Amino acid sequence: MTDLFQRSLGVLLALCAATAVAADYDGPLFDAHLHYNVEAWDGRNGPHPPEDVLGRLQRSGVRAALSNSRPNDGTKLLVASPLLQQTQVQVVPFIRLYRNRADYDTWHHDESIVQMVRAELAQGTAAGPYRGIGEFHLYDSANAKGPTARTLMALAEDKGLTVLAHVDDAAIDLLMAATPSQGQKLSLIWAHTGIGGTPPERVAALLERYPGLKGELSYRPGLVCESGQLCPAWRALLLKYPDRFLVGSDTWVVQRWQHYEALMQAYRVWLGGLPREVAEQVAWRNAQRLFGLSKP
Repeated sequence: MTDLFQRSLGVLLALCAATAVAADYDGPLFDAHLHYNVEAWDGRNGPHPPEDVLGRLQRSGVRAALSNSRPNDGTKLLVASPLLQQTQVQVVPFIRLYRNRADYDTWHHDESIVQMVRAELAQGTAAGPYRGIGEFHLYDSANAKGPTARTLMALAEDKGLTVLAHVDDAAIDLLMAATPSQGQKLSLIWAHTGIGGTPPERVAALLERYPGLKGELSYRPGLVCESGQLCPAWRALLLKYPDRFLVGSDTWVVQRWQHYEALMQAYRVWLGGLPREVAEQVAWRNAQRLFGLSKP
């Protein structure tokens, strides 16, 4: 009887543990990589006007989002929406460096981009000042040495702005080196936590080197295994650095908006497999501290 009881108890405990792992995270989310590009809103008459976008965020439990757009008119439109109060979604506006698609390849050497950023900073938005610069891309890490790239990194550190950068690990070192503090004071969100599958060991080394570096986890190769849970190496990394990661949707094309709720639900699955304290930090509290967000 004792053996049967012990076996039954073991089965019950195993079932409870499996259920605990399977339970999705149910707290607030911060979307650290939201684009509201012109194709989505198109003069307020596009496929995803502000009411559609804010509704998707609200239904997904996204209580705040970092917004950047090509051109910056999209972000301005979103932060001016009267529906923000109704949906209780907070928008953190960033200045994107792209006025058009041509700027993707040339911004790092284009002095007019610096002038545009300074003008946007002076003007601000209907919701207040911009909080950062980006997302920008560097398809060749050497372009981080470009005059505009270096000027903007120094400007960001001086103004206390956060940078959102889609770059490889070599460019992280180069961008940080462009600041007066050599990267010790710059706040930088690393889009996708690297491109081309930067190994977790390299990510860890950069997190150790730069205290203001945070990794955003959309489109991250090797992050999630077939179970929908974090792969072992990435789980270990998030457990070691729970205050250094964020989640994001990366709505870079219109099709991503059509699947927004599913994208954010996928995060809830693997967040639910982390200790609650860690999940809350990655999902919400890291961004809350960074941007001074009000509690949801």
